Amino acid sequence: MLKMAVCDDDLQELTRISNLLNQYHAEKEPAFQYDTFNNALDLLDGMNGNSYHVLFLDVLMPGLNGIEAAREIRRFDGEAKIIFLTSSREFAVESYGVDAFYYMLKPGTEQKLFPLLDKIFLDVQRGEETLPIKTSSGFTRIPYRKMEYVEIFNKKVRFHLVDGTEKETNGSLGDFEGPLLSREEFIKVHRSYIVNMTSVISLNQKELTTCTGKMVPISRLLATSVREAYMQFLFAEKGVK
Repeated sequence: MLKMAVCDDDLQELTRISNLLNQYHAEKEPAFQYDTFNNALDLLDGMNGNSYHVLFLDVLMPGLNGIEAAREIRRFDGEAKIIFLTSSREFAVESYGVDAFYYMLKPGTEQKLFPLLDKIFLDVQRGEETLPIKTSSGFTRIPYRKMEYVEIFNKKVRFHLVDGTEKETNGSLGDFEGPLLSREEFIKVHRSYIVNMTSVISLNQKELTTCTGKMVPISRLLATSVREAYMQFLFAEKGVK
């Protein structure tokens, strides 16, 4: 059974999301349960010995805010889907530094929340999507969501992962462009680099910074299209409307 938590200091919004979850459950009968919290410290206490698959986090809360709480959660839980709730677009880019699954503007509505829940349950049903590669120690599968960026170096393709580790295989970047670039979250930013946009926390005309602090160069010829694609992905594809 999927376990969710909703954390918001605004009682009206907390009640709104709770009612929508109840409505979704009544209409579609998926297997899930949820808990509610009105501050981040109580949520963290509630996660002591108890894990959640999905977390709805208000960004602007007194004391420990949602971004800070998410950073703390990522120290012991790298799997939970974090969905930020806020009335401002201001923190959208920062939210992806903690591998946020979604960024939804308040107020919560059926039109915003139900398609998101559909996607979450679809992901659960079909399992985690991975890319098979051959390394020096044998075949392995890398989850797409754990890839930060991919680079070609000395005829070897390196997969940099969000946990700071790397996987390496022989070949060319072109060998993997098909499966990577067919996914909405990946973009080629340089002839030697493909980046997972969910791992980008900032970018300028020359380079971008990933959630682990790596600097990845952006081709001068691609700079404008990369920025446009990233902003479209961040706001349109991830639900900031």
